[in-house]
This record gives sequence, C-alpha cells and structure tokens, in this order.
Amino acid sequence: MNAVDTNVLRYAHDPRDPAKQHRAVALLQSLSDAALLWQVACEYLAASAKLEPFGYSRTEAWQDIRDLRSVWTCLLPTWDVLDRAEQLLAAYSLSFWDAMILAACLEAGVSRLYSEDLATYPRVNGLECINPF
Repeated sequence: MNAVDTNVLRYAHDPRDPAKQHRAVALLQSLSDAALLWQVACEYLAASAKLEPFGYSRTEAWQDIRDLRSVWTCLLPTWDVLDRAEQLLAAYSLSFWDAMILAACLEAGVSRLYSEDLATYPRVNGLECINPF
C-alpha cells in the first residue's frame, strides 16, 4: 500500500510550480492502492488556505479530501501510533509531525510513502520514503 504526504496533495493544486504540480497530479492518478492518513487530510485542509489567492477554494479542498476518502483506505490514528512516533523521534532526527506520519504508515503496513520532506531517510523500518519531485 502507498501513502502521500501533505506536500503531494498541496502541489497538485498549486499552480506556482507547474513541474511539481504535473508530477503530483500524475502520482495521485497512478495510485490505486493508497491510504489517506488522518493527519495528512487535516494538514492539507489547513494548508489549502494558502492556495486561495491562486483560485483554489476551501470548498474544493474539502471535496478533494472527500473524493480521496471514497477511493483510498482511510487510516485513523491510534495510541500505538503515538508510541511509535516517540520511538522514531528517539532514533531519527525528525520533526514530530513527520514522525507521526511515519508511525501511522508503519502501523498500517504502508510500503511506500511519497514525500519531499523525508529525503534524508529513504527507508525507515522497512518503509520506503520516495521524493516524487
């Protein structure tokens, strides 16, 4: 199973970098076996406000999350994710939120996470982290 970080969703709707936008859209369209992490959905909805000046409304962001929920597996956080994130923070130099995303992926058996934020760690406990950009 695959998952994407918030930046992939954001770039798909951000016209300021057409190359990243094209790559993000192509990646999202190619993923049939994917998971939508609760944290990513929440971060995306909050970050989408920055795209309003470029014609992307909050209404569209909410609809895009609904659309993803209908085709991807939704992963809700558990207390085990928090515990695993604590372990990852102790083992790696990660932000708290990156540790939470990695922990959620590891708990759910995600094999690949697409994110531009984790290039320093191409593999974490068997999870492959790929920068699609």
